[in-house]
Amino acid sequence: MVVGRRPVGGHELYTCDCYRARVVLENAGTTPARVAAVARRGERYHALMAAIVRRLPFRLSRIVAPSFLGFAIINGFTFLVDLGLLSLCHGVLKWPYPAAVTVSYLTAFALSFVLNRAFNFRSHEALGPQTAKYVIALGINYAAFVLGLGDALTAMGVEYQLARILSGLCEGVYMYSVMRWVVFRGAPRGLRLGAAQRMPQ
Repeated sequence: MVVGRRPVGGHELYTCDCYRARVVLENAGTTPARVAAVARRGERYHALMAAIVRRLPFRLSRIVAPSFLGFAIINGFTFLVDLGLLSLCHGVLKWPYPAAVTVSYLTAFALSFVLNRAFNFRSHEALGPQTAKYVIALGINYAAFVLGLGDALTAMGVEYQLARILSGLCEGVYMYSVMRWVVFRGAPRGLRLGAAQRMPQ
């Protein structure tokens, strides 16, 4: 799609001076006002992350991107969801570990995709291609870290919840990289002028 051309059946949002977000309304019930409201919430979330990063000590603000902090907060929450479901399914319901971790994993990462897309990376590109890229990334992540590393640690005698935490740390680095530079690679990096002016000093 050529930048600047209005997509068929879609609307355009300007999320920063250098970025034109193409919003494709794939469902008849979605209105421009609702899309704009979601975009504003994403801008406020990003503004808050940028304000926090600017106050990090030891010059960490030079190396920590606001989107990384936003990802850490969102995925910290979804990881708690993951761990809670794993404890319920495996610890209480006595499901086999692979089945329990699969249910908890898919639930948490579906939630992560929705929250990161709307609030952290503020992407309004077509949902289909992004979902396809995310599913492929999840498949690789699942095989390498959830089942591969997770099963290896539990087989070595590591307690299953600790094994999930250790594999989750590896997942976090991998999934942030994939989201930022592959899945949501066209997402805005800056703020709209209005959002930047409202950002705490």
